[in-house]
Amino acid sequence: MSAPTNAVTAGDVRGIPSRPALSEAEQARRAARPVRDPDPRRNAAYWARIDACVDVAPAFSPEQRAVIRAQFHAPQAREAA
Repeated sequence: MSAPTNAVTAGDVRGIPSRPALSEAEQARRAARPVRDPDPRRNAAYWARIDACVDVAPAFSPEQRAVIRAQFHAPQAREAA
């Protein structure tokens, strides 16, 4: 039997299994987001809702990642001029 890991994840604080805690790079990226509303409180609330949705979403499986990559790297159908 293996020993349990003690890594804290974002969801563990709320009792929800989730992704690993944010890295410093991810924290910096979130801090440098565009302003969606001129009111700072509404802008912060907007990004808090986005963060909450992302934090509880399960991570993509390798198969899902492969499908997404294939879509972005597939040759594009060209429209007739």
